[in-house]
Order: sequence, then C-alpha cells, then structure tokens
Amino acid sequence: MTVTQTVTDQLGAAVHQNARLSRDGLLERLFSRLFHGLVYAQIWEDPVVDMQALHLTPEDNVICIASGGCNVMSYLTAQPASITAVDLSPAHVMLNKVKLTAARQLPDHAAFYDMFGHADRAHNIKLFDTYVAPALDADTRAYWNGWTLRGPRKRMLAKGLYRFGLLGRFLGAVHLVARVAGVDFRPLLAATTLDEQRRFFDEKIAPLFASGFVRFLARRRASLFGLGIPPAQYDKLASDAGGDVIPVLRDRTRKLFCDFPISRNYFAWQAARRGYDPSGTGPVPPYLQPENFDIVRDNAARVQVLNKSLTDVLANQPTASKDAYVLLDAQDWMTDTQLNALWDQITRTAAPGGRVIFRTGGADNILPGRVADSLLSMWEYQTDASRIGFENDRSAIYGGFHVYKLRG
Repeated sequence: MTVTQTVTDQLGAAVHQNARLSRDGLLERLFSRLFHGLVYAQIWEDPVVDMQALHLTPEDNVICIASGGCNVMSYLTAQPASITAVDLSPAHVMLNKVKLTAARQLPDHAAFYDMFGHADRAHNIKLFDTYVAPALDADTRAYWNGWTLRGPRKRMLAKGLYRFGLLGRFLGAVHLVARVAGVDFRPLLAATTLDEQRRFFDEKIAPLFASGFVRFLARRRASLFGLGIPPAQYDKLASDAGGDVIPVLRDRTRKLFCDFPISRNYFAWQAARRGYDPSGTGPVPPYLQPENFDIVRDNAARVQVLNKSLTDVLANQPTASKDAYVLLDAQDWMTDTQLNALWDQITRTAAPGGRVIFRTGGADNILPGRVADSLLSMWEYQTDASRIGFENDRSAIYGGFHVYKLRG
C-alpha cells in the first residue's frame, strides 16, 4: 500500500509541534515516520472498562480511534448500532480490516482464535489464503499479500503477531534486558495470589528500575516510541514525578503486574510473555472469548474503518448523530488549536446524552484551560466514572481515565 501525502500530512499535524531542525522536532518527525507502520498489534486500553464507562447499548452509534482493533472488535459484543473506527496509521487500518473480515469468513471460533489468539500457528497462512483474502477489498488484500524486509507480511499471522510492530519490538527489547538481569517471568504467570505477584515484582522487576542502564535508556524520549509515546506525551508522563520518568514507569508497571489477578489480566500476559496464554484458556480480550464469537461475527458488518483523522471524519458526520466517542490518548499529542477543532466537532455531532472517554499519559485532565469554555461548559465531567475507570483499567499504563457526558 502506498502512503498518501494526505496521511503523511495528517500524521505530521498530529505530532509535529516544533521546528524541523530542532532536537524535539527531529524526534517528532522520527515518531510520525514510525507511525506509518504497525505500532500496536494489540491495543493497550481496556475495552471492558470502556464499555462500562460508556454504558454501550444496541442503540448507540460509536466513533473511536482504531489502533490495533481489540477495542473495536470487543465493542461489538455490546451490539451497538454502528462503529466508525478511524486511525492515521495505514497499518492499523489494514489490521482492523483483516480482523473484521476474519470474524465473518473463518469457519469457527477455533480458526479465529488460532489466527488472533495463538497468532503463531503455521496453518494460519492457509486459513488466510482460503477464507480471508478472497473477501478483502483489493487494497487490503494487496497489503497483506505484500512483502517486507522479513518476507511476506501475512507471515506475521503465523509467526507471533504480537511480537511484531513497534510495541512488539519494544517488548522484545524489554525481555532481552530482563533475561540479561536473570528475570524469568514464568513464576509470575503461574502466580495464584496477588501477594505472589507483588513479591515477584518487588524481588525481580523493581530492581531493574534502579539499574544505571535502564535509567539511561528510559530517560531518552525516543526509547519510549515503542509504547507509542511521542515526545510531547513523554513530557506529560515525566511531569507527574517532577520531571523524572523512572518513578512513573515503575509505579505503572507495578499496577500492571500487582493490582489485578494474573489469571484475568491479558495485558500482563502480553507484557510478560509477548502473547496470550498458550493453553488457550487464559485471559483474552472480549472479542476472542468463545462465548462472544457469534455476536462478533453477526455484528462485524456494522463497523466502518477509515484512514483519516478523527476531526476530519466528524466534520462530515450529521449533527447529533453520535452517541459514544473513544479518543484513546490522542489528545495528549494535540495543540490547543487541534483540541478545540476536535471538541467543536464532537459537540456538534453529539446526540443527547452523548458520552466521551479518553486517557491521558499524565494524571491531570488536560482539557480545562485549553478547550474553550463555550465548548467544555456543554459537557459534564463524570468524576466517579472517571475514577472507577482508572482504577479498573488493567492495561495500567495511563495516568488518567476521563469521562464526559453532554449536558441537557
């Protein structure tokens, strides 16, 4: 697939905030260049928390940022009337399209789980060629049948999908550092109590954050590009600890591994194993759970996936036509001008009772003082729902979870 100038410009508008030849400007341009490719094979926001905070119903029309698609696919379990999924990364759009097509075309849940649960079965290539590829649009089929420096792109589906992309490579580097330090994650994955998980963290993981090598790497903003964190968001993370990102990373890693039973937290499995439980019986996103397969399949046609910015898509939607908005952490990247343009369109397109959720790298809500009062005053901040969402988000990597509801 050829990346169009429009997509390049949109990525630049989303990320570039400094002069091209400044140090920050060069980092921003490197990050946006990386975002042309696959970043997240699995999204790192908890869709269960999202659906609870939004109170999704079959009457709702949802618009969301697509990312790796686990949220889009999982929202289908609530059977909303429609989902419009948008993303500036062409690779994310292609991944979402192949997941949706696979849900409709593969013969059963076992085949679907092999492709996106195990994600490392050799026969996944045959499943793709036989059932999925013929039903894809021409551009998406050409993308997955295309070649990379590592070989056919579709081989990702048979070689461990979650080990690919920017996040997959980042986690691979983390595991390399852990192995050198003698950390074996298997006892953590076998833990049966939170006390066991906390003891493993305190004895094996926490000391890594005190090592000079890890501290040196973590304090370089480019080192967190693998988490999909651009320079501006890195600064917001660090600001929560007086400018030092190390305590923030340590505390959020502790929450990931210690605050939720490992038997129910697939994000912890991804971090500790770079995949889901190989037995096929461990925790997975809602869309991969066998009891939800028929629901996902029956509702997959309700999703439209677009390679555009959220603001541009909303500008072409009718007034009062959307009920639920999922912004992920995209606002952390935005200037005040971009935030106001986005919220102008959100407010125009929101139906009565419209709800918005988003996450922030830092703890604070970034909207007050930046979005015009004439816009933000039309929305009510949901304090309790925001607190509950933050506490229950198993991905654990964000500083804040925020919920707004349209007044009136």
